[in-house]
Amino acid sequence: MSKNNQVDKDIHHLVELLRKHDLAELEVEHQGLRIRVRRGVSADAVPAVLAEPARPALHPLEESAGSAAPEVTSDALVPVASPIVGTFYRSPSPDADPYVEEGDYVKKGQVLCVVEAMKLMNEIESEVDGRIHKILAESTKPVEYGQPLFLIDSSATP
Repeated sequence: MSKNNQVDKDIHHLVELLRKHDLAELEVEHQGLRIRVRRGVSADAVPAVLAEPARPALHPLEESAGSAAPEVTSDALVPVASPIVGTFYRSPSPDADPYVEEGDYVKKGQVLCVVEAMKLMNEIESEVDGRIHKILAESTKPVEYGQPLFLIDSSATP
């Protein structure tokens, strides 16, 4: 069996696992070959799809109008959701600094955290440029598929 034929079978198997377990993304690395399989909408469309479920959580933020923090409209807040079920980590290792803190400015594609699933570390990247408005998940705690992990103020500038 040729190597390309085996890779095709491996990819087909991963797609079947994705469907069977209703996963949005699966990444496997074996013998220097890394395969990432995603399904559903493109990464660019995710914020629009996830914006509605996250809005009810914004009401407590809106009520704190007396604070000195700059006012942010809920339309400017972009949720970054977990694409998989797993364990949320804010830093690459227990003794390392967190990837980001609230108030940090981030660029699209910048790593925000890691979600571990089935012994695989999945880096979660920012989908937009902006400032970390709120970190919604607690490090070392389980997260669900679609659970908002961060709110990013896309209207913020560096």
